[in-house]
Amino acid sequence: MTFSDRPASRRTVLTGLAAATVAAPFLGQLAASAPAYAGTENDLYDSNTELYTSTEHPVAEGTDYGRRYRRHEQLDRYLSKPSAPPKTAVMAIHGGQIERGTSELCLAIAGYDPADVEKPLVTQGFHDYWMFEGMRSVDNRELHVSSVNCDDHVARGIAASHLNVLSLHGCQYSQLGMPEKMVWPSVSDPKLVVVGGLNTVFRAALVTELNQAGFPAVDAFAPEYAENLRNYAGGITTNICNRTATGAGAQLEITEDMRRSLFGPQVTDFDWKSGRLATWDNARFRGFTDACRRAIATVEAGQVIL
Repeated sequence: MTFSDRPASRRTVLTGLAAATVAAPFLGQLAASAPAYAGTENDLYDSNTELYTSTEHPVAEGTDYGRRYRRHEQLDRYLSKPSAPPKTAVMAIHGGQIERGTSELCLAIAGYDPADVEKPLVTQGFHDYWMFEGMRSVDNRELHVSSVNCDDHVARGIAASHLNVLSLHGCQYSQLGMPEKMVWPSVSDPKLVVVGGLNTVFRAALVTELNQAGFPAVDAFAPEYAENLRNYAGGITTNICNRTATGAGAQLEITEDMRRSLFGPQVTDFDWKSGRLATWDNARFRGFTDACRRAIATVEAGQVIL
């Protein structure tokens, strides 16, 4: 039985909430150094805390970057039966103009209209979410903080109080170093999703649902890919997707070719927020987000809160 297979006790969930409060750094606290991972060595800031407080490379919230989150109210009113807390949160820690398309996907998977966060897309099955979004017209890559160094206290608090986190990322197909004999699906059409994170059940559900829906996806831990995809596997315990109440979560590395294909037919539609918000509502985008939501439902169905 894996960690993610075990039923979670209510004490485990409450302990996670308490741990989030104790461990989460506040402004002025710098994160401890973390191993280089998926571009860490190229980051201008060693943590979110450093980004928020840097005097050497100052940035302004609301101009350079923004943060959005939602936590749904849920009450346990009954003495006679348990009421399970929210189990899954969705994150886009490099959203906006940093890894384009991930904010819109995050909101839709959570159950909300990417163009109007107050407008539900679904009638039930909403998920909490957290996003850090680049807002510049250029140089948004400078705002990138690696997953293992994400120390925003709200992000960590949300992760620690959920059994699952699905963290969304963007990459280039050429970065993945896929085996030459496994170029997927073809050299001219490199649309691919790499599924990582330490929750094996979650990974399997995502790979299955995405592939069945027509979106090629591979498990980063599969023997034929593990060596090439080790930097995109989300296999470090300090990765924000694994800072859950169970110590395991999932992440998607979505190639730009795949992300572009989920929006409008014109290249420029994808490049800017206005274009993405004008073109997200199509069958392909909804098919991708629905597949992710089905995978979440599968994982949650096997997680019993005692």
